[in-house]
Amino acid sequence: MIKDIARACRSYRRFFEDERIPRELLVDWVDTARIVASSANGQPLRYLIVDDPQGCAELFPNTAWAGALKDWPGPEEGERPSAYIIMLRDASRSLGDRFSAWDEGIAAQTIMLAATEAGFGGCMIASFKKASVAELCGVAGSAIEPSLVLALGKPKEDVRLVEVGEDGSTTYYRDAQQVHYVPKRPLSDILIQR
Repeated sequence: MIKDIARACRSYRRFFEDERIPRELLVDWVDTARIVASSANGQPLRYLIVDDPQGCAELFPNTAWAGALKDWPGPEEGERPSAYIIMLRDASRSLGDRFSAWDEGIAAQTIMLAATEAGFGGCMIASFKKASVAELCGVAGSAIEPSLVLALGKPKEDVRLVEVGEDGSTTYYRDAQQVHYVPKRPLSDILIQR
C-alpha cells in the first residue's frame, strides 16, 4: 500500500556503502520519474546516474549533510551512498523556478518511493556545490544545471516517525544510540475542517 511505502520512505543518511544498487534498478527509477506529471508537460528534467565507487567518491565532498545535526559532519567512509542520481534542469525547457520546483519534487519523491519499494533508501540533497557538480556532470556553462542530488544506498540507520512534542518542534534529532527521530504533526493539526 502506498501509505506503508511513504511511511518507510525516510531521509536516510548512512548506508552500507559496499552494497551496490544494480544499474538496471537506477535506470528503471529514472524511467519511472520520466513518466510522472510535469508542469505544462514541459519535461525540463534530466538525470545523471553516478554509481561507480570513483564517481561516488568524487561527488561526496561536494554535498552537505543533515543541517539540523550541528555536530555531525556526515556519513563516514563505509557509510556513504553507493549511488547518486543527479537531477538537472534544462533552463531552455523550464517554465521558471516555481514550476521546476514542482517537477523536481514530484520526480524526486517518485524515485525515493521506488527505491524504498526495492529495499533501498536515500536522501534528497539540495545543499551541494553547484558549480563543482556541474563540472562533474559535464554541463558547466550550458543551459542544463544541477538542481538536486539524490543520495542512494542500502540504509544503515533506524529512522522513526514520532508525533511532534509539546514544544511544537519539527526538527529531527538522534538519541545516544544514533536512532534518528522525525517529528510529524498529527493529522488533526494539518487537516482543516469546515
